Amino acid sequence: MSGLVSSILEAWSELKINRTRVLLSLIGVAVAVAALTSVTGVGGMARQAMVEQYERGSGRPAMLMVSAWSDQGNPIDSTQVEEAFLAAVDRYNVEYHSRMFWGSTNVQFSDGTRMVQSIAVDADYGVMHRMEVADGRWLADTDVGKLAPSIVVNERFHESLGSPDLGTHPTVMLRGQDELVTAVVVGITPSQQWETEPMMHLLVDDYERFANPVDLAMGPPQYEMWVPPELGDQLQQLVERDIAAALGEDAQASVSRNDYLVWGGGSDPLLPFTLTIGGVAVLVLLLGALGLVNITMVTVKYRIREIGIRRSFGASAGRVFFSVMMESVVATAVAGFIGVLIAVAVVSNPSIQQLVANGIEDLPSFPMDAAITGMLVSVVVGAIAGLLPAIVAVRVKVIDAIRY
Repeated sequence: MSGLVSSILEAWSELKINRTRVLLSLIGVAVAVAALTSVTGVGGMARQAMVEQYERGSGRPAMLMVSAWSDQGNPIDSTQVEEAFLAAVDRYNVEYHSRMFWGSTNVQFSDGTRMVQSIAVDADYGVMHRMEVADGRWLADTDVGKLAPSIVVNERFHESLGSPDLGTHPTVMLRGQDELVTAVVVGITPSQQWETEPMMHLLVDDYERFANPVDLAMGPPQYEMWVPPELGDQLQQLVERDIAAALGEDAQASVSRNDYLVWGGGSDPLLPFTLTIGGVAVLVLLLGALGLVNITMVTVKYRIREIGIRRSFGASAGRVFFSVMMESVVATAVAGFIGVLIAVAVVSNPSIQQLVANGIEDLPSFPMDAAITGMLVSVVVGAIAGLLPAIVAVRVKVIDAIRY
C-alpha cells in the first residue's frame, strides 16, 4: 500500500513539473469524459421523453385491455361485463383501472352546433395514460354526479370557445338526448399534430347521463387495468379466465396487452436508440484516448534521458514502468472528475432540459451511474494510454538513454 501511495505522489509531482503536457492531456480526456457522460445523461432524458410519449398513446406497462362479446351475436349485457371486470380488479388488488367509451356529442359553439369526438373515461385514465394538461386540471372522482359535468378539452375545442381563461370557469352547452346539458371546462390538453378538430374527455358516469342511446348501445365500454409489468402475463391469463367464467358459456372474453413493451414480439422498441447513444459515447471516448496516447508517447520521447539517469541510480524497470503509467492514470482521473463536473452542468442546464425533455412528467435525475462510469473509464483509459509509453520507457537501454 505504501508503494502505491508513493507512486501516486511521485506521479503527481511529475505532473506538476510538466504542467503544459498535463494541461493538454486534461483537455483531451476531460472533453471526452464530459462528452461521454453528457451524451449518456441527455440520452436518458430523450429516452424518457420517448417512453412517456408511448405511454400516453398505449398506456403504461403493463396495460391490460379487456373486451367481451356474445357467441350468438346478441348485444352483451354491459352491466354484467362491468361487474365481472370490477370483481377481477378487487380480487387482484389492481389500483388503477378505467372504462372507456368512444362517442360523439353535439356541442353548441358561437358559430353553430358541431359534432365533437367525446372520450368518456374514469379518473384513473389520466394516470394510466400520462394525460398531459397544459392548463387547468384532469378529471377527478369528485367530479362524478355534479349538475354541470366537468370536461377536459383539447386546444382546438378551447379555441372554438374563444380561448377563455379557465379561471372564469367557462361553460359550454352539450346537446343530450332530451335536453341541453351545461358542462364546465376544467382542463386543456395540448393538441397533437393529427388533431385538427375539437375533442373532449369526460367521465363515463356523466356521459351515460345524457349520451345518445345509440352510442351506448354500440357495445360495452372498453376496460383497462394497469398492473405491474412483471405480473402482466400472469394476470392477463387469470383475468381472462375469471371474466369468461363470470359471463357464462354464451359469451367470450379477451384480455390483451397493448403497451409499448410488447411491441415487436416483446423486444424493447427503444433498444436501437439506446445502442446508438452508447455507440456515440464510446466513439467520443476512443478519440480522447487516442489523443492521450499521442501526447504521452511524445512526452516519453523527451524524457528518455531522465529515465536513463533514474535507471543508472538503481530504479528498477518495474518502478519506472509503474511510474510512467501512473502519471497517465492520475492525469486522467483528474480529467475525468473535471469532465463529470462539466457534464453535470450541461445536463442540468434548464435550456438543455427544455430542448431535449420538453413536456417530460418524470424528469430523470442526473445518472450517477454515468458519472461513476465516466470516472472509471477515465482511469482505465489512463492505464491503457500509459501502458505503451511505459513499455517503451522500460525497453530503452540505460546507456543509450543517458547518451540521448
